[in-house]
Amino acid sequence: MTRLILASQSPARTKLLTEAGIQHDVLVSDVDEDAVQAKYGVTDAHDTALLLARAKAEAVAALPEAEGALVIGCDSVFEFDGESHGKPYTPEVARERMLRMSGSQGVLHTGHWLVDCRDTAADADQDEAVDEAPDGTGATVGAVSSAEVHFARMSENEIDAYIATGEPLHCAGSFTIDGLGGAFIRKVDGDPHAVVGLSISTLRDLLVHASVGITELWNPTNQ
Repeated sequence: MTRLILASQSPARTKLLTEAGIQHDVLVSDVDEDAVQAKYGVTDAHDTALLLARAKAEAVAALPEAEGALVIGCDSVFEFDGESHGKPYTPEVARERMLRMSGSQGVLHTGHWLVDCRDTAADADQDEAVDEAPDGTGATVGAVSSAEVHFARMSENEIDAYIATGEPLHCAGSFTIDGLGGAFIRKVDGDPHAVVGLSISTLRDLLVHASVGITELWNPTNQ
């Protein structure tokens, strides 16, 4: 069975894959996101999401544990009023952002990058011990899934109560759709899975480049 590795420590992403019946392992990268952005000078939210997803996927793909697997890396960046927002980390930053977001809308960009770490025909030519035809394609490909998020008007008491839970501090844009923050989202134009942090349909599209159908990753116990 084809093995998929999620290069992310996000509980929301692994929960989403699990609920979609996709069997996977988790292997977290140690990518310094600020250093990557500084190196390439990328500021556009769409491009930043793809750049960081690629950095995470390639970092994990380079590890011995990834040999023979497909690696998917993801990163989300929230675009609001022409600015890019990652995780706020502090209550003060989260509060300032949420006061501005109240009653307004922004775009959540989630970058995806897939790396095929399985043996290719070229690898087989160098390894006489390979008994079976290799499955690997050498694919390394990415895509971004974006969705416009519309927020309800939030009172200062609601914002303070939400921040006090700690949930928004480690989420791109200071909100979630699959947790407590869902109460403040009026509607989403686009793939809601992208707002959670991993678009299943985008993953399916990327798998085509590795000659893998998404049904091949379904957990047999969920069928």
